[in-house]
Amino acid sequence: MGLHAFLLLASALFAIGLYGVLSQQSIVMLMMGLELMINGLIVAGGAFWYHVAPADADGQVLVLVAVTVMALEMAMGFAVVTAIFRARDVDMTDDAADLKG
Repeated sequence: MGLHAFLLLASALFAIGLYGVLSQQSIVMLMMGLELMINGLIVAGGAFWYHVAPADADGQVLVLVAVTVMALEMAMGFAVVTAIFRARDVDMTDDAADLKG
């Protein structure tokens, strides 16, 4: 597979995630859209690494760090959403707007 196929996949993932972020009101669906956007960036980064310098391990380390940060971000996000839901029974972004300081 060439670079174009990987970039097409990455842009499709990013576009679907962006649509999910902009169109959903559920906090969980919003976070799933963010997850898809980050996955698109990881695919694009891995594809560029493979086609620019496949012998170096720098790209693999970058992708591994990005996946680790993504997993930590999602775990923290779901913990915050769970705490908000338990405290106020709120699961939509419009209902959580009163939490702004």
